[in-house]
Amino acid sequence: MTQNPLFATYARADLKFVRGEGAWLTTEDNRRFLDFAAGVAVNSLGHTHPHLTATLKDQADKLWHVSNLYENPLQQKLAERLCAATFADKVFFTNSGAESMECVIKTARRYHYANGQPDRYEILTFDGAFHGRTIATIAAGGQEKYLEGFGPKAPGFTMLAKPDIELVKAAMSDKVAGILLEPLQGEGGIREIDPSFLKALRALCDETGTLLLLDEVQTGVGRTGKLFAHEWAGITPDVMGVAKGIGGGFPFGACLATEKVAEAMIAGTHGSTYGGNALAMAVGNAVLDVVLEDGFLEKVRSNGLNLKQKLAALADTYPDQIETIRGEGLMLGIKCKNAPTELLAKAREHGFLAVPAGDNVLRLLPPLTIGQEEIEFAISALNAALADLQDAQTAS
Repeated sequence: MTQNPLFATYARADLKFVRGEGAWLTTEDNRRFLDFAAGVAVNSLGHTHPHLTATLKDQADKLWHVSNLYENPLQQKLAERLCAATFADKVFFTNSGAESMECVIKTARRYHYANGQPDRYEILTFDGAFHGRTIATIAAGGQEKYLEGFGPKAPGFTMLAKPDIELVKAAMSDKVAGILLEPLQGEGGIREIDPSFLKALRALCDETGTLLLLDEVQTGVGRTGKLFAHEWAGITPDVMGVAKGIGGGFPFGACLATEKVAEAMIAGTHGSTYGGNALAMAVGNAVLDVVLEDGFLEKVRSNGLNLKQKLAALADTYPDQIETIRGEGLMLGIKCKNAPTELLAKAREHGFLAVPAGDNVLRLLPPLTIGQEEIEFAISALNAALADLQDAQTAS
């Protein structure tokens, strides 16, 4: 048997997909699966979306990469559209979510440095967070399973036990540069953050000159039914990291910031060889063409509510299997009584894909383009999988 040449860093399912269309994937042995994983919230418009595919093919015939040594009209266009649709005045393009969050952290620290406070570098974060896999972002996330074996934890990050404004106030000092959180935790188990806490956090940051830093890598670009999840609370951040859905499957991300904060990032302070290359920018603009269409986000909200209600009915039917249903829009979670891997394994047997998360949660992250047919199939598959688990427990 030939040795696998890949790092053994993934516990991969024995599924080999060769084709995708919309919300469906097909294996090399011609089995078909409904994809409610979407590349972990990446394939925001499903597989081989015609507008994205045509745009990428067209750009591939023109120009791929020239670096950031020169002006890039596609970058300019996408940045202008992102700023017009959000709180931001400035954008830095990256290749991934982790890089976007690195840029968020560096931008926050650099802002205080440029304003005569070089010792103001500490970032407050929260239990259950996930901000990436780099040395800095695993320190920000603070989870021991990601930190173990990689040397001393990078300094400058303090994790709080929960999103409680009194805990935040107690942790504040003249060293705190920013407060970083996901408005809806993904990897942590689709943990919802109370909008009143986000409002209180915004007020505290304004009062103390601290920067509010948001990680919308998973929650952004329509995933929760708003363009960005913080909009549900009626607040805006100072700096925000974005990736995943913004590329619809093409790898890139962005760091968005207000002008006041971004002006500290002068020439030479940060960079990315591939960041903002022509292929990524063409696809990013194509994603926005679709997501910003009139009625698109309303449909995400409607489908999300429909799916959540049907999941709640499943929870009522299988109280021994499901504790509760969490989430917003098309970022939903089934809080299981047992490990979510059991439900996931059974669901795969019925042609359904999802993503496990922390706190015994099975995440449902379908393409934002799903319709009633996919929702009905998802509920049918999950019902069959839950029935299988129930039968197995009864038999034992």
